[in-house]
Amino acid sequence: MLKLARYLKEFKLNVTIGPLCKLIEAIFELIVPLVMAQIIDKGITNRDETFIWQNGIILIILAVCGLLFALVCQYMASAASQGVGTRLRSDLYAHINTLSYKELDAIGSSALVTRVTNDVNQVQTAVAMLIRLVVRAPFLVIGATIMSFSISPGLSLIFFGTMAAIVLIMYPIMKATVKLFKKQQRSLDGISRITRENLSGIRVVRAFSRQDYEKSRFGAEAEEYRKFAVKAGRINALLNPAIFIVVNTAYLLIVWIGGGFAAQGADGLTQGKIIALVNYMTQISLALVVVANLVTIFTKAAASSARINEVFDMKTSITSPEHSPVQDKNAPAVSFNDVHFSYSTGDEALEGVSFELFRGETLGIIGGTGSGKSTLVNLMCRFYDTSEGTIKINGADIREYPLGELRRIISVVPQKAELLSGSLRENMTLGRSDISDEQIQKAFEIAQAKEFTDTLEDGLDTKVLQGGKNFSGGQKQRLTIARAIAQNSEILILDDSSSALDYATDAKLRKSIGELPLTRVIISQRANSILHADKIIVLDDGKVVGMGNHAQLLKSCAVYREICLTQYSEDEIRETEAAN
Repeated sequence: MLKLARYLKEFKLNVTIGPLCKLIEAIFELIVPLVMAQIIDKGITNRDETFIWQNGIILIILAVCGLLFALVCQYMASAASQGVGTRLRSDLYAHINTLSYKELDAIGSSALVTRVTNDVNQVQTAVAMLIRLVVRAPFLVIGATIMSFSISPGLSLIFFGTMAAIVLIMYPIMKATVKLFKKQQRSLDGISRITRENLSGIRVVRAFSRQDYEKSRFGAEAEEYRKFAVKAGRINALLNPAIFIVVNTAYLLIVWIGGGFAAQGADGLTQGKIIALVNYMTQISLALVVVANLVTIFTKAAASSARINEVFDMKTSITSPEHSPVQDKNAPAVSFNDVHFSYSTGDEALEGVSFELFRGETLGIIGGTGSGKSTLVNLMCRFYDTSEGTIKINGADIREYPLGELRRIISVVPQKAELLSGSLRENMTLGRSDISDEQIQKAFEIAQAKEFTDTLEDGLDTKVLQGGKNFSGGQKQRLTIARAIAQNSEILILDDSSSALDYATDAKLRKSIGELPLTRVIISQRANSILHADKIIVLDDGKVVGMGNHAQLLKSCAVYREICLTQYSEDEIRETEAAN
């Protein structure tokens, strides 16, 4: 938690005034038993109503002043905790956005969501308790002990014995719950992961009638969380009864022994002083219960802080240079030189990939599922860095480009069509705010999206629901293609982005994109989508097993021919071969 203490620097005033106000409130609280003792010993014993009223007014003043100082402390604690939580959550979210795909894959999106929400809330609660109670509770324990010693040094030994017994009770209980709280947080990650998968894949779940299975899967994870919570709750439930047994025993000893002393007139004890001692014991017991709860809160916060710091300590493996490299306009637009890449599993996803793509050309990439097609695109966009080999754009290594400039050079349409909540215009201008409505409409026309965008009542101001759920799969694909085209980049990458389109629309789309003055990279499972590409790369298990145009590959690459045979008849293949 000390690493996150830097967030308190902006709230020095709150951290100073808040505990100070709580300290003053505690002082007033410690004075109350002494005033009560005076009322009993002098006012009630001597039947002096004036004295009782005067001291009663003092009690009211102490209570009102204590309330005012408590309210000030409460305000300071709320402002500081909410401020720390807001800044911590913002910084954590910003840091997550600097991480590359490699780090995001390692930690998992559901775990990151839990850390940004639940874990930050735990730290936020700890900050509030730090200001409100960390000073007050120990001060009350120490102050009440000192005051009891000033009243009766003999009976104060009961206080020391009581505190020692309570500490011996608290330590094993707190120690036993620490591990359980950490397991609870990990189990919460699992609940978040399953919930996220279920909600994002709800159509798939229902299509395969897997609701009961998903319910049981969620129930099992929730049951795991419940077990940890109940076990920790059961252990914590022992705390208050055990403390109150000790405290009530102390009450009996004070009244029994103190009553005997008072009857004998020993140690200067009176009835009022005995009542004061009982009040101080009550204050100590309540303060120790608060301390026990604080230990629980700070234990949870410590576990959450460790998880948050784990994210902050994670540095991105993708660094962005400050200056642009020197580009060679005569060099290939894209070149791969003996590129190898492995994910964290260790197996090579790409092995020895080399090719060149010149300006204005179209590159088609085809291969079976898991052959490395999308991995190749991710490397070209530098979402990951290569394990070996180099990738160059316009003759310069992509690692020499500032990431912002590289993203302007390359526009990519991902395999999964994603739209963000907001307006249609906001989705079309992602990455660039200077795109005009005319450019967007032109992009709609090229992407074959005008047929439905022109029917939208609010036009570009049409609201897009989360994930674009108010558009069909084909509409979302065309909108994401239009979004990439509107960027007016040098290189356009389509990662199997027309899979939801019918053949006629796909053909029109390819024709209109083919007329654009840019370099195109098309990944597709459909052979007809890359049929007329200047160069086609055939991938199989991460390796290039064929490279050339359609006619050349039909003769030289068995894998490519096999793919074509699954989609065309022999006669159709001969026709396409002759046409090329």
